[in-house]
Amino acid sequence: MITGSPDYVEYKQGKEKVSKLEKAEELTGKLAKQKEENKLMHSVLENDKETIENGKLLGESINQNLSSFVPDLIFRNLVNDYKLAKKLYGDFIIRKLTGYDPSFVEKNLKIPEFQEEVRENIEENIKKLKNEDLVNKDGEITDHGIRLSSLVLYTEELDKLRIKGLGEKKEKKKDIYGDKKDYVNYKKTRYRDIAVRQSVKTAIRRQHTNILKEDLRIFEREKKGGISIIYALDASGSMKGEKISMGKRAGVALAYKAINEKNKVGLIVFGEEVKKIVPPTLDFNDILQNIITIKAKAETDISATIQKAVELFGNSKETKHLVLLTDVLPTKGKKPEEETLRAVSIARDQGITISVIGINLDKDGEKLAKRIIEVGQGRLYKVKNVEILDTVILEDYYCV
Repeated sequence: MITGSPDYVEYKQGKEKVSKLEKAEELTGKLAKQKEENKLMHSVLENDKETIENGKLLGESINQNLSSFVPDLIFRNLVNDYKLAKKLYGDFIIRKLTGYDPSFVEKNLKIPEFQEEVRENIEENIKKLKNEDLVNKDGEITDHGIRLSSLVLYTEELDKLRIKGLGEKKEKKKDIYGDKKDYVNYKKTRYRDIAVRQSVKTAIRRQHTNILKEDLRIFEREKKGGISIIYALDASGSMKGEKISMGKRAGVALAYKAINEKNKVGLIVFGEEVKKIVPPTLDFNDILQNIITIKAKAETDISATIQKAVELFGNSKETKHLVLLTDVLPTKGKKPEEETLRAVSIARDQGITISVIGINLDKDGEKLAKRIIEVGQGRLYKVKNVEILDTVILEDYYCV
């Protein structure tokens, strides 16, 4: 359900001669990587349950900031302090590694026989990940694992968009010659561009009984470029888990829809500093690979994020729009709020509009967000349910 004004929205929901044959030489590199990726994609599209579950497990481990899969450490954490372990790993990782529902694990973990079974399951499941080259000998996620988790994220989000029927941008039909901007003196042009009313007024003002060539006025059309959007995702500590996961999905949805419509998408990941940047691009795979590896930690520096966005947009003549997804006030700097608004003002002077997607903002956070969109001439979306973040970000994209 969506309520509110257009700028302030709350979501509750030829043949050739061959002269000589030579032995073919096997090459490694991009082709080998492409073959591997095609194999992964085939497994995902064929709904290989185990492959998909492994991809989800790796993606969730990144969202939970799990640096590596170490069987003994994971087991000890579960036994010594289950509640803390649940915060560290989350339900999905516990379920996948132990083979049991988290509530069942919590109830029976004090039983020695069950402990032994849990230890064996964790060791066996991590061993499988290593055998599939999804994690290395130290339990760290490999490039192969990153590609799998990104493909699973991509296909699941696409399925979700199709089911919801999202992504159909409703807009007025644009004239390929541009928008009518102003009136100029006549020159050879299309008849439909002649400004009849202005031409008649000019002839009358000059006291001409007939409209002469010099009286004619035509519409000067303002040429429009494409759209360039930067998605700025807050990766501070408070975004860990479901928030960062849904934020990633929203980023995939935005990149897929915008790039499919030949509009560029860039990425900024920010915390206490700008952690990752991807300049506006039409390379969807580049955006996807960078989104999947985002981890949440540290403070929030929105001012530096906006400054980096201004730098990435450069002097492009395209429509430039920045989307900030965050759940907290800026916390970095001596006067973070003032520095943020100063950065917003500079961005607006560069022709950049700014929207804010706020997740469960408190009173002060909402107040600042409203000031940001007022100066940045964008929109504010208050989100209480993170599962609809993709809906929200596409709504904002379609308003650009």
